[in-house]
Amino acid sequence: MSQLSFFETKPVEHIVNVASVPQRSPFRYPGGKTWLVPRVRQWLKSLPTRPTEFIEPFAGGGIIALTAAFENLAEHITMVELDDQVAAVWRTIIYGDGKWLAERIISFECNLQNIERELSEPPKTLEEKAFKTILKNRVYHGGILASGSRPIKYGENGKGISSRWYPKTLKQRILNIMEIRDRLTFIEGDGSTFLKENTLCQNFAFFIDPPYTAGGKKAGTRLYRHFELDHEELFSLVGKLAGDFLMTYDCAEEVVSIATKHGFDMEIIAMKSTHHAKMKELLIGRQLGWLRRSPQAVSNR
Repeated sequence: MSQLSFFETKPVEHIVNVASVPQRSPFRYPGGKTWLVPRVRQWLKSLPTRPTEFIEPFAGGGIIALTAAFENLAEHITMVELDDQVAAVWRTIIYGDGKWLAERIISFECNLQNIERELSEPPKTLEEKAFKTILKNRVYHGGILASGSRPIKYGENGKGISSRWYPKTLKQRILNIMEIRDRLTFIEGDGSTFLKENTLCQNFAFFIDPPYTAGGKKAGTRLYRHFELDHEELFSLVGKLAGDFLMTYDCAEEVVSIATKHGFDMEIIAMKSTHHAKMKELLIGRQLGWLRRSPQAVSNR
């Protein structure tokens, strides 16, 4: 099929109500995939056997990996993330003093003076770095941690800088993750390298959501600290995986061209942005027949 005819195809139209999806992550993450959770459930339940390992090599806010862990969709979950700030949060919750982090969030009085004081001081411990990361994520525009991001002025519904600071909710999410952390592994490192090291693992499932910089897209350069990625190389790596995979990308002709070259299946699906604008997202896999069936048909298998 030509690229033009592909983009003219009608997207899968069912738009997920993200309010119906359990919010597991402590992050507000740019490019977060809460809206994709039902599709990932559908994919994993369509596999012939339950994966022994679910891998998210570009974890970010980790909503997909956390969903797989909480809903027992795989025997074990591995999250990989290169950003040291984001990694500090996951390392603290999974391996460190997550209770300290939860209590620090509850006890912090979120106002501009305290925020400026807190962020002006370098962290002395992993846990302090994790707290400062969550604080920035919650009070910066769009949750963006990349260089140049600044605190919000007006906030949600005009409620100011603390409008997205939900301490009780954040504490509970952290404690909930700690309850299942024996089922989680976190690795601070490069996702592509991790894929190379696990190419031959047959009963692994890989959810791959790289920074969107293919096709000249600039969003990734603004949203993420580590946005440089060789997309051609990534597709070559994915093509060698013995386990099944699901990739998500921005709809771009370059991406469709690379996926077509590797013989991957593709589907455009409808979604809504955080500002409720209707958008299109590209899903890529070896075969996406499960996506073209109703979610109920797959979940009843």
